[in-house]
Amino acid sequence: MRVPFLERRRALRKEFAGAKLDSLLVTNPANVYYLTGFTGEAAALLLSETQCTLVTDGRFQVQAREETSGVRIVLQKGALFSSVGEILRPTGEQTAGFDPNRLALAQFRALRRGSGARCKWKAAPGLPERLRARKDLMEIAQMRRAAVLVGGVLERAMRLLKPGVREFEVAAEIEYQMRKSGASGPAFETIVAFGKRGALPHARPTAKRLRKNELVVLDLGAILGHYCSDITRTVFVGKAPERIRGWYRAVLEAQSAAIAAVKAGTACGHVDAAAREVLTSRRLDGHFVHSTGHGLGLEVHEDPRIARGQNRRLEPGNVVTIEPGVYFAGVGGIRIEDDVVVHADGTEVITRVPRDLIEL
Repeated sequence: MRVPFLERRRALRKEFAGAKLDSLLVTNPANVYYLTGFTGEAAALLLSETQCTLVTDGRFQVQAREETSGVRIVLQKGALFSSVGEILRPTGEQTAGFDPNRLALAQFRALRRGSGARCKWKAAPGLPERLRARKDLMEIAQMRRAAVLVGGVLERAMRLLKPGVREFEVAAEIEYQMRKSGASGPAFETIVAFGKRGALPHARPTAKRLRKNELVVLDLGAILGHYCSDITRTVFVGKAPERIRGWYRAVLEAQSAAIAAVKAGTACGHVDAAAREVLTSRRLDGHFVHSTGHGLGLEVHEDPRIARGQNRRLEPGNVVTIEPGVYFAGVGGIRIEDDVVVHADGTEVITRVPRDLIEL
């Protein structure tokens, strides 16, 4: 499978003129991979109009040469950001962009000292991320595979939900099954929350044992071929009372409304509002405490954000999660999440696990 790293670098360079940049420093590992194919964890990328320079240390020298093409590999001398600055010093007067969200103050100071007074540093956040938000056909195909994998793991995990099992036992089995199925690992720390702990949207697995007549929230994601998947399902161990069934129906209806609103050209805030309107009509809006979704790709949280007030419009190639939920202290939570691809002529839900309430 040929990944178009060179074409991505060309596309990023086209942004330089509008941003008034001569070069751009890239430090986020996901962006470095997106532009070069390098997967090491210690590197910085300098992209100019004529050159692409990857600065790393001796641990990654062989790896960098094996994984990249058309990239100049430079071994750092001393600290990484001081070395990056020194590479720019001989180039003369120029404007170099950087993402202030990705650098510590000490790192930025090292850059300025190394590059000298003639190099002007300009904040230029999010340039590679804008390109990454629009997936090409190859990326979407890979994300379909990641979604199928995580769906299979989720369905197998549900078989473990017997009274007496502990949260961290289920989480460990989920992550084992991911790797056994070919994933390089989880996209985030797997969420397994029994009973009242489901009221914590980001609950971490504990030694709590599952009991009869409890809600269970399972939120998991796998990385396959560098790309993330993300899915959540809520089940009830026993026969759910009508109150729980009503909450579940409301969340499912809210998710369906939001998925129906996902279209190219639609504002992200409108998609979020579609879910909230349903929950408001059921007087559950006060129990929905997070945004409706987020972009998905090389990272589990990336652009675009499906949240209140977001005026950014969806574009073909965006992949987003849709995950409304309601949470009740002392009782538990209900969340349903799927991954949705935006196409020019419609949308595609790539996570394919049934969404109806499951009673075990």
